[in-house]
Amino acid sequence: MTEYFEVHERDGAARLGELRLADPVTTPALADPFLADAGSLWAGDRAVPDGDAAELTVLPHRAFPAGTREEVRESFAVDHPDVDYPAAAVVDSESARDVGADAYVLADASGFVGHGEAFRDAVVAAKEALPADTALTLSGVATPRNVATLAYAGVDLVDATLARTKGTQGMYLTADAEHFLEDLDELPCACPACAGPREEFDRADCAEHNVNALRAELRRVRERIRAGRLRDYIEGQSRHEQWLTAAFREFDDQWGYLEERTPLMRDAEVTAATAETLDRVEIRRFADRVTSRYRNRFADQPLVLVPCSATKPYSDSQSHRQFHDAIQWRGHTVSMTSPIGVVPQELETTYPAQHYDAVVTGDWSEDEIEFVAEVLRRYLERNDYSRVVAHVPDHGYREICERVERDPAIDVSFEYTCVGHPTSDESLGELNAALQGEPAYSKREREHNTVRALADYLLGDGAGDDLFGGPGEADIRTTGRYPKLQVWGDDPDAGREGEPGEQLATMVPQYGTLSFTIEGARRWVASDAPTKRVEIDRFVPHGSVLAPGVVDADDDIRVGDEVVIEGPKAFAVGRAEMSGPEMVDSTRGVASEVRHVDEK
Repeated sequence: MTEYFEVHERDGAARLGELRLADPVTTPALADPFLADAGSLWAGDRAVPDGDAAELTVLPHRAFPAGTREEVRESFAVDHPDVDYPAAAVVDSESARDVGADAYVLADASGFVGHGEAFRDAVVAAKEALPADTALTLSGVATPRNVATLAYAGVDLVDATLARTKGTQGMYLTADAEHFLEDLDELPCACPACAGPREEFDRADCAEHNVNALRAELRRVRERIRAGRLRDYIEGQSRHEQWLTAAFREFDDQWGYLEERTPLMRDAEVTAATAETLDRVEIRRFADRVTSRYRNRFADQPLVLVPCSATKPYSDSQSHRQFHDAIQWRGHTVSMTSPIGVVPQELETTYPAQHYDAVVTGDWSEDEIEFVAEVLRRYLERNDYSRVVAHVPDHGYREICERVERDPAIDVSFEYTCVGHPTSDESLGELNAALQGEPAYSKREREHNTVRALADYLLGDGAGDDLFGGPGEADIRTTGRYPKLQVWGDDPDAGREGEPGEQLATMVPQYGTLSFTIEGARRWVASDAPTKRVEIDRFVPHGSVLAPGVVDADDDIRVGDEVVIEGPKAFAVGRAEMSGPEMVDSTRGVASEVRHVDEK
């Protein structure tokens, strides 16, 4: 059971944690100031130390280098004592196991750090074998240049051994390079070690500088995690060394590991500045849900494809207001964009559709064209339209549409209405003309379809109809002004005077999600929609549910998910602060916030 380490914030696999020493430490951090090593058992017997609340004590250990055979590791395995002070156990990535420690030191780190695939495999294997609420520690491998990638992968503690050693060897380290000290005419740093004259700067000063640079980079990493922007930093930082680029890409290929740990929504903007943006969990998750969960319910209208806009949500932009004036609800509007793919109008506020910013040059890369074309193709395979009105310009958009149109699996006609710029009078006139005679849908239909689409996206395929009734069968009413919609049960006798019935949910425009009431949660549980359930012990939660109180949780719960919380004494609804597996695995931390609760 973990007593002295707790995770407070998550940014993918990276975490902000608290090591609860006498003077608490925020991780990722340098462990040197508080790490106390009880020693190696290879050198002789070691007594279990008394420990100290001010230190993280590494228990007596036997470290094995990378590649040690399994039978050797088993023969010399250490029995770790149960202690009542902050403690770390030395393990290796191939045979890591839970021994009740607060932190785990991977003894074979020097064997895999420096090789992208081996680094990925070792960290993933260790994280899957060790409790979620323990600190992963790598010793003797951290530098200012690689520590951001270590944290991105899920490492919580490092030491300055390598940085200090390189300094004594005359290697001057920065966050983006490694220099021979004698090659530097001027020191590019302003830390205390570098403050004196260049000619007086020696190798001892270089070692001190390297440690300062490592400490400064960890501060930068922690701030990036707090802001939910570490991935943006890594996309640039990993370019400074080949193995870091390889490791970054290897983790992108490890979809399950990153997806489980990536929040469903957050305040941070997604910066689309590199080709790797297309591989981000947020981007792939959105594209997957749009093409596997979302279903078009505007059955009588053609699909109208329009380009994205810099303003988010799109409907607030000047260009999309002009499109709307021409379309007049006679077509179902779907925006095309890189790196998101396609965005149905009902999901324009859903993270990350209104939370990204792309580099605009007017030119599309082949990767972008291929990605968006594949998303559009999958979208059209799932959704039926009488025809497609493509109101898109040349230079990428048109090529994507034509590529999809030529696909033998797509049996729908395309009509192109853009003449030059999409908002020119001629283009808008062509768009209006193309929709002549089409029936317009009502405000009520748009609002009902929006809340159904959000339920599909958040909960699963068909959830919108299961919860709120299908087209023509709606048993809900909506009030408020888009995008701040409230969803009510269509039972006038159930609500207060002047209201349509019991309130079921509220649309949260900041993230494009639904926030359920207790009545909405009960309807959710009673429906056929997939339920994200947290089972708790015999207590009534108020404000939050802590991990020790969780008995079980669905594996597919992600940070930010709407969850139903139920136990022998309570029924509640709230928003997850941990993934489902982490809730079950952890012994500290907030598992879920609680919005509403009924005592049984």
